[in-house]
Amino acid sequence: MARCTHKGCGQDYTPEDNGPESCSYHPGAPVFHEGSKSWSCCSDVNKPVLDFDDFMKIQGCTKGQHTDEAPKALPKAQPAPQVDLKMTSSNSGSETYSSAPVNAPPATTPREPAPAPQLVEEEDDPVATVPAGATCRHNGCSVTYENDELHRKEGGVAAECTYHPKAPIFHEGSKGYLCCKRRVLEFDEFLKIEGCKKGRHVFVPKKRAEPQEEEFTQCRIDHYQTPSEVHASVFAKKADPSMSTVKIEEEQIFLDLFLPDKKRFRKTLNLWGPVNVEESSYKFYGTKLELKLKKKDIRSWTLLEKSDRDLGNISFTFGVGGRTGTIGAKELILDDVNRARA
Repeated sequence: MARCTHKGCGQDYTPEDNGPESCSYHPGAPVFHEGSKSWSCCSDVNKPVLDFDDFMKIQGCTKGQHTDEAPKALPKAQPAPQVDLKMTSSNSGSETYSSAPVNAPPATTPREPAPAPQLVEEEDDPVATVPAGATCRHNGCSVTYENDELHRKEGGVAAECTYHPKAPIFHEGSKGYLCCKRRVLEFDEFLKIEGCKKGRHVFVPKKRAEPQEEEFTQCRIDHYQTPSEVHASVFAKKADPSMSTVKIEEEQIFLDLFLPDKKRFRKTLNLWGPVNVEESSYKFYGTKLELKLKKKDIRSWTLLEKSDRDLGNISFTFGVGGRTGTIGAKELILDDVNRARA
């Protein structure tokens, strides 16, 4: 059997089955720009993708017959010479530019590169069922699964995989893989770069265990008040009510909220004034935790929490209920300290 050399196809075929529309391929060239990947022939139909595996799965936009002829190399454009102009003098408002070398700045001591993150490769799950027609997930390997005896069993005829363990890299026209040094210019040559590591095929990867370490995060807290109550909103999206703890006391509130992705918010609020614990309450919503605090007196709270800072001669009015949540009240109620300042 011959293998089709059309871009985006690469299927094996026989001359007997090579009909006029047997091949789906891309007549244009691959386009890699600022991380996005697409084909020049169908960029208006198939949107650019970021992942290289998704790029390889873009369906061909043209129908035709398979071929085993070597693709024709496109003529290389000669870049125009670049001249680095430098200002060499400035006299009486006129500036003179020259391409001659100027005194270079003193060399700086190069910083030590940060350690590269540890590479964690996928492993094949031997007990998982492989779907029909699945291909190996390794970069540089296009083996199609047939059966366990051939491709998954230890010592199988085609069980060994030759692949690239790291991601492809495209930089200023050159193409290659991070794991090996070879670089090419043509995309067809890039697809032919032989793998630099041997191992086992990966048709169905094992599920990785989620990290158990929790990450403490911060949540925004807003509040407003009426003459008799303080309403506070803790914006903890999708907090788990069954695991979270909210404890309301007369002078403080203890919050311990469990969020998605192993995140957690913990805080103790030292309240500005005392509250009636029995008449206070809280409720979890999809995007926040709502606190309803019943004041023990009718004074206005300057802030939600006590502060050691000198806030100066300020006082806050109460919120007025309404459809749009207007601010301001007809009557201001102050405690003894604020009444003395007024």
